[in-house]
Parts: sequence; C-alpha cells; structure tokens
Amino acid sequence: MTMGTQGADHYFSSQPSTPMKRRPLRVVLAGEERNLHTAGGIFSPDGVDKGTIILLNEAPPPATTGNLLDIGCGWGPIALTLALRSPAATVYAVDVNERSIELTQDNAKELGLDNVKASTPEAVAADLRFDTIWSNPPIRVGKAELHSILLMWLPRLAHNGAAYLVVQKNLGSDSLQRWLSAELTEQFPDAGFTVARDSTNKAFRILKVTRTKP
Repeated sequence: MTMGTQGADHYFSSQPSTPMKRRPLRVVLAGEERNLHTAGGIFSPDGVDKGTIILLNEAPPPATTGNLLDIGCGWGPIALTLALRSPAATVYAVDVNERSIELTQDNAKELGLDNVKASTPEAVAADLRFDTIWSNPPIRVGKAELHSILLMWLPRLAHNGAAYLVVQKNLGSDSLQRWLSAELTEQFPDAGFTVARDSTNKAFRILKVTRTKP
C-alpha cells in the first residue's frame, strides 16, 4: 500500500494529533469529477493513491444490491465509488481513524449518497455478510495486524461473494496470497474459499477472494 502524504500522523491513528483542517479535493470517481473534502492525518489525503486507482479501474463491477464493504476507507474513494455504482446496495466503510470516518460521511452527503454507512469496525453488526468487498488494505500496519484485519472481514463474505484486494508487489502481494489461501482453507474448510490473482500490472496485483459455499 502506498503511503501518500501523511504529515506527522500515521493514517492508522484513531485520533490524529494535528488539528483537523479541511480543504477542497477535486477527483474523478465513477467516471465523473467530484468536489469533496480532505484533511491531513489520514491515508492519501491529497487524492486517490495509485493502488486504489488500479482497484477502481480494474475490479469487476460490484454487486448491485446487498451489503458492500470498504476496509480502511480513508476519505472515502472506494466506498463512494461503490455507492455511486450500486445505489441500491448498502455500503459499509470502516476505518480506525475517526477523521477518516467523518470525512467519508461528509463526502457521501456532498454527493447525495444515503447508502453509505461509515464507522469503526466494532460498530458493524457481527452477523452482517457482504456480497462485495473492495480494499486497499493497510499493509504498513504490520503483518500480524494486517492478518488480523483480513481474518476479521473476509470470512464474512456472503455465499458467492467476492473480495478484491489491491496490494503492491514489493510489499508482499504474492506471500499474502499464499497465506490467505492456506489460512482461510484451514480455518474455514466448509466455506469453499478460493484465493487467486485477478489482475496484475508493473507495481500492483489485485487478489480475488471468493466464498463458494454458504
């Protein structure tokens, strides 16, 4: 995962120490220019980072209905794109960074999207299942924490649901693919999880995780 401009804070801090200073952000999401807001102390505050651009451009269309999930929402590019593409679905955007949650909520309002629910992970009902998961996962939180995050959410894929994770090659995309395949198969042998490389380019891979059984 590329870092973007972080300033003095890590984007995975729950409460950044620097004051929140909103500034306008003009970006292209779902094929159109959008006027949004950003701030320091979050992941990639200056725009859509390279990995996320690849995910948004190359992942197959999300489910049109049901529950969709963005893990590590930042200011909201993935969650907002899911909501724009699937207006009949409910999009859950989770982050440990409270500033990210606030910005995603406010940016959804700016776009007139009432199908985005941004919150901390703990606020999402434990029995909720997801038809589509998109994420640029926080690789730099460390391997143990990353594994914990992925094992919290990927087993909550719905039957025939799919997750798409964009991971930088030099930050361990291939080893993560192998680990996910082994771990999901061992821990959830009856769920029919498969892990494969969906697409690749010079710097990033998109990993696809599917659940083939209820």
